[in-house]
Amino acid sequence: MLEKVVIANRGEIALRILRACRELGIKTVAVHSTADSSQKHVLLADESVCIGPPPSAQSYLNMPAIISAAEVTDAIAIHPGYGFLSENADFAERVEKSGFVFIGPRPETIRLMGDKVSAIRTMKAAGIPCVPGSDGPLGDDPETNLNMARSIGYPVLIKASGGGGGRGMRVVHSDATLINAITLTRGEALAAFSNEMVYLEKFLERPRHIEFQVLADGQGHAVHLGERDCSMQRRHQKVVEEAPAPGITPEQREAIGRRCVEACLEIGYRGAGTFEFLYQDGEFFFIEMNTRVQVEHPVTEMITGIDIVHEQLYIAAGQPLRLKQEDIVLRGHAMECRINAEDPKTFMPSPGPVRQWHAPGGPGIRVDSHVYSGYNVPPYYDSMIGKLIAHGPTRQSAIARMQTALTEIVVEGIRTNIPLHQEIFSHSAFKAGGTDIHYLEKRLGL
Repeated sequence: MLEKVVIANRGEIALRILRACRELGIKTVAVHSTADSSQKHVLLADESVCIGPPPSAQSYLNMPAIISAAEVTDAIAIHPGYGFLSENADFAERVEKSGFVFIGPRPETIRLMGDKVSAIRTMKAAGIPCVPGSDGPLGDDPETNLNMARSIGYPVLIKASGGGGGRGMRVVHSDATLINAITLTRGEALAAFSNEMVYLEKFLERPRHIEFQVLADGQGHAVHLGERDCSMQRRHQKVVEEAPAPGITPEQREAIGRRCVEACLEIGYRGAGTFEFLYQDGEFFFIEMNTRVQVEHPVTEMITGIDIVHEQLYIAAGQPLRLKQEDIVLRGHAMECRINAEDPKTFMPSPGPVRQWHAPGGPGIRVDSHVYSGYNVPPYYDSMIGKLIAHGPTRQSAIARMQTALTEIVVEGIRTNIPLHQEIFSHSAFKAGGTDIHYLEKRLGL
């Protein structure tokens, strides 16, 4: 097992990784910005290293500083968590060239999956169903692009090859706006991702967002842990997640899950990963693969009993996958609410001191959060301050437990989106299950 791990992240995921390391007897090094010196995981880690001032570019995105922290503490490996540098192939490459273990996929795999065009080509070759589209980057000939859009059928979606997180996308409904939209998206993609390549695909008008969790050891073994429904979104950002997905049959789960496993074996995947699909009219369409642990991984852990971060650490240590597909049994239902420090109506961030924090409890309730009474939420980073997870024997019981937990949780001193979650869980459409990715925005009138 790895002797000492640098946790190259902050917030709840950093604390989550620290706890997993402690359970396995691994020493930890917390790297942090000057704004995060009082973070819970920094105070609990075996060692800590300040890597820069508050701005992410000078701290959590500062590759030399993070690698230097590993060097001065004599660490073995670096865990990037999610966000920041977790899907940066150059960082993974620099970590490995510096003699450390990157707790994640190989750099070339991250690079392959990070480019949406190459990812789609790879998945098609592996037999994964994809959204009808251009099957490659768009060229500069307007007539060719117009003919392609007509053959696919409007509306179409122009997407940046290097995009992600809902950025670098534009919906087009007719010939009249297509060429200008391509030009605009290229410019935005170049500015945001240093890659102006864009491609075209059919815009599905009422899809659900269904994703499959996988684990692979890069040694010829892989499993899937079932699917999650992440359709409750605002501006392409997930708000509520659940597992398993309502309405997905065991036969569908087995068929798509098996294809995901086969794709992992074909590309030599290593670590935890997620295949993301749009699901409409009984069909799955691959959109991207996330080569890291997901924010919503706890709902999968709750229904499978498998600690995904533990498995990441075992795989990074070079151990063969400890699980076989027949070992994976889904039990009950789990929900997750992302608790953000933001106004529940305007969604404006609400940083500042937390005067009082009280986490809910009871059967099936889990809280992943770094917050405590007196903690100061800094204005420099993502507004998520925790995740509230509820598990029950049925979907209805999980909803009931979540509703109870949402009335128990106390966060004073800042504004949070807890009222939004309370409203969502009272919606009859959500209780029925199967809402599409546009449901929440329509409900909010956005």
